[in-house]
Amino acid sequence: MSRKTLDPIGKLMGLRYKSHPWHGVDIGENAPQVITSFIEMVPTDTVKYEADKASGYLSIDRPQKFSSILPALYGFIPQTYCSKNVAEKSSSVLKRPDIIGDGDPLDICILTEKEITHGDILVQSVPIGGFRMIDGNEADDKIIAVMKNDAVYGEYKDITDVPKAVIDRLRHYFLTYKDMPGEKRDCEITHVYNKKEAHDVINRAVKDYRNFVENLLFS
Repeated sequence: MSRKTLDPIGKLMGLRYKSHPWHGVDIGENAPQVITSFIEMVPTDTVKYEADKASGYLSIDRPQKFSSILPALYGFIPQTYCSKNVAEKSSSVLKRPDIIGDGDPLDICILTEKEITHGDILVQSVPIGGFRMIDGNEADDKIIAVMKNDAVYGEYKDITDVPKAVIDRLRHYFLTYKDMPGEKRDCEITHVYNKKEAHDVINRAVKDYRNFVENLLFS
């Protein structure tokens, strides 16, 4: 068989082994200052997409029951995990020993003036703050970032640079997007924190991920 015949086959085999967005994508050598983020949803989505943990492909989690509009790009930070170290931060601040991690990658929303029409993409982002969100007794932090070199939001250096109206929209979305008719969720955002604390939460989530992987490999 000629090399010319083998090259297309090699390319097809490469497609078969597409990197898993949670485990196969590196967070970036300049993390937590600049991080690679995987985007699951964009503001025009009318259903909630979520990366399937087993395959890495985007799957439909559920249609949005109400007309909640996602105000930013939304996804997660690869090779992070919300477990003991992330939970300890919220537990310490809130004086609540019952808090545990939610067992998911660390969520992130990214502000940009660009119209991004679909998810399943990687974005270079700069964390500037976050929400300390507690869902039941689970730490469910939301990192707030700006797209790197964005023409409008790229000048924002910390959460205090973000207009209050934008923070309010984000807060409202995260407190309501899981609502179901006739059900009341025990969910709250207790703090809006700055860039320094966002970096701490990201580092904790990276440490939790490493512990998670080690436990899987050596258990």
